[in-house]
Amino acid sequence: MDVRFVSDAGIQQHPVGELRALLDRDDGIVWVDIPVCDEDAARVLAEVFGFHPLAIRACIERNAVPKVRAYRDHVFVVLHGPELGRGGHVHYVELDQFIGPRYLVTVHGPVNPAVSSEAAQRETHAVRQRIEAGRLHPRSPFELSYAIVSALAQGQEAFVEVVTREVWPLEQRVTSGHLGDPEEFLEELFGARHALLAVSNMATLGHQIYGRMSALGRFVPPDGQPLVADLEDQFARVGGVADGQVRYLQGVIEFYKARTDTKVTIAAERLALIAVLTLPITALSSVYGMNIIVNDRTDFPHLAVVVAVMATISAILLRWAKRQGWW
Repeated sequence: MDVRFVSDAGIQQHPVGELRALLDRDDGIVWVDIPVCDEDAARVLAEVFGFHPLAIRACIERNAVPKVRAYRDHVFVVLHGPELGRGGHVHYVELDQFIGPRYLVTVHGPVNPAVSSEAAQRETHAVRQRIEAGRLHPRSPFELSYAIVSALAQGQEAFVEVVTREVWPLEQRVTSGHLGDPEEFLEELFGARHALLAVSNMATLGHQIYGRMSALGRFVPPDGQPLVADLEDQFARVGGVADGQVRYLQGVIEFYKARTDTKVTIAAERLALIAVLTLPITALSSVYGMNIIVNDRTDFPHLAVVVAVMATISAILLRWAKRQGWW
């Protein structure tokens, strides 16, 4: 658990034992960042801050969807950021926040073991470095929360860009006809769509969360309302970009299906035409086979006539098929 005090003098780290005294100060912001909400962290959240047990439980357990809860003196928010895993799987990296009058508590929800701690704490580390470098001077907990959530929204947008760069080669392979292994190609195609749908879902739900927070006007201070509205707009933009790429990729998938269906149809038509052309030959050979060719007593003149008839029938049928545009 990292306890920091953000003021005009910068950002200073303090031991957990000084947390109560820091909360009594009015010359800065108390920022508590919890990488994993274990029993000790849950005790601090309950005893020092007095948070609701359901909110603390939400920090301990994984939350399937984002949420916002307004309490008497603070707001509890749950959001998700994307992290690309193996095989195209998209991890939902959870970030929980308690936004109070003079404090911000960020809790990194339970993380899949496949996700590194650096990836889970990417946004909070980036904001802390900006404050330490003097590039960011948050004046309120909502300003600090705004910087962190903006970094999360930018991460979602960067994720969309990364996946989109994978979509372009897939589209080129479809239009050029050089698909390679069809099974592997389809896995890449649907994996990219899954990733875009995942980040679109995160951004859309984030937009709804901050839209709901905008409606909770009395729980958001006046200086925080423009920030909430801007975050709502950021998530809407990311969701729109992701949805646009999903539609684009769906067009690639439809083009691939149409091209594949066309090839199958053409192949089926040609096979049917070959069957028609060979049907008379098959019939004649079935009737005359055993009657003309019998060991060493083959009737060669008769055989020559039958073969000539077969060739003539096939030529006539082939010419007729070409005139009809079937070949």
